[in-house]
Amino acid sequence: MTANTSIDPAVFLHDQLAQASPDLMRDLLTTFINALLSAQADSVCGAEYGTRSPDRTNSRNGYRHRDLDTRA
Repeated sequence: MTANTSIDPAVFLHDQLAQASPDLMRDLLTTFINALLSAQADSVCGAEYGTRSPDRTNSRNGYRHRDLDTRA
């Protein structure tokens, strides 16, 4: 079972405004960009973060198989 990773924008914005962070715009933009990058990584890898899948084509840690052996 996958965890629900969606965010209700109205609730999120209300919580952020209630905290009255001086860097509200920076925090909102950081959260938005991280959500976009995570969705893109899920799309490229073929599976969500932390999910094992036989359809996964890549790892999110940057590792991938390379045919060229560069060890001495």
